[in-house]
Amino acid sequence: MKQRARWVRLQYRFESAAADAGIEGRAAAQQGAELRNPLFDLLGALHEQGSIQRAARASGVSYRHYWGALKQWEEVLGQPLVTWTQGQPARLTPFATRLLWAETRARTRLAPHIEALRVELARVLDEALDGGQPLLTVFASHDLALPRLRDLAAAQHRLHLELRFAGSVDALHALAAGRCTVAGFHVPDGAGARTLFARRLKPLLEPGRHKLLGCARRVQGLMAAAGNPLAVHTLADAAAAVAQGARFVPRQGGSGTRLLLDHLGAAEGVDVARLIGTVHAEDSHLAVAAAVASGHAEIGLGIEAAAREFGLDFVPLVQEQYFLCCLRDALDAPPVQALRAVLSSAAWRAALADLPGYAADGSGDVLALTKALPWWRFRRAKKARAPART
Repeated sequence: MKQRARWVRLQYRFESAAADAGIEGRAAAQQGAELRNPLFDLLGALHEQGSIQRAARASGVSYRHYWGALKQWEEVLGQPLVTWTQGQPARLTPFATRLLWAETRARTRLAPHIEALRVELARVLDEALDGGQPLLTVFASHDLALPRLRDLAAAQHRLHLELRFAGSVDALHALAAGRCTVAGFHVPDGAGARTLFARRLKPLLEPGRHKLLGCARRVQGLMAAAGNPLAVHTLADAAAAVAQGARFVPRQGGSGTRLLLDHLGAAEGVDVARLIGTVHAEDSHLAVAAAVASGHAEIGLGIEAAAREFGLDFVPLVQEQYFLCCLRDALDAPPVQALRAVLSSAAWRAALADLPGYAADGSGDVLALTKALPWWRFRRAKKARAPART
């Protein structure tokens, strides 16, 4: 008998606060808005808590209510969601697990865009209530600490940071085009004058015209499943694993992390094009982590904080400095002065200390390009020798 196709319409609720815990909390770890759906609330709680009794308690409902909701969704979907084994607690079926992870990955991809919508709505509302609130537009490479910086700026100085995530190269292009006042980008230690980072970023930065603000130091490395089953410890190990059938999930072109991948590949003699193959590129560190955690890929490159959010193993490869860049003439503008005060505050240092792999190294310092980056090394002209007397 041929089974009839089922069309299921999933409705979401938009909320301005992140979920408290669970897989959905991971997807919302950018400290902003999120989408809620009752089906995935149920599945996520059971996945995290390990039993229906604990999941019901964590959800604030009775066992009977939780169980009834699961049975209703099984009827709607036409598929079992829970499996039972004698003497063992209830577990999600393979179908429910695949469904949950597919939704988590999609939600994680959407998180920066949903957050941008929330920020824009908040800005319009703030302008309506108090048109005098200062505004600072920031285009920045994806980072888990920057939403915390935005929240501190609002709390400490009533400064509205209009934060938009873009790749490092794209953020600096936005600064050059006047679409933002501050651009965020990151550079690994040891990226000298002849490296790919210098070739890509140096043309976008001009000594004397641009100034850097120290923001944070963070760690980037390889993400792998818990226990690192492929024993990946270097990029060359990752390439060898891919040659044996593993999948490596990359970041999008124009991002600082994709630039880092190319930089490391050149240093280790790894063919990056073969490494990434045809795997879909992700737009954020969390999306890379979600792809690995869900089994969509086995290896990825990203920051430690994102790997820890999803319970992944993390192999550190490089320390890097995250900078905020502005024009020299903007340094004394009140919004930038307020931003500098937040970066120098104890609250910002505490926020960074709470994120794995982050440190407040020179946060708030105003830096010249020629001192902060090793790409400009001007040789002093040799004095001309005086003509020999005859």
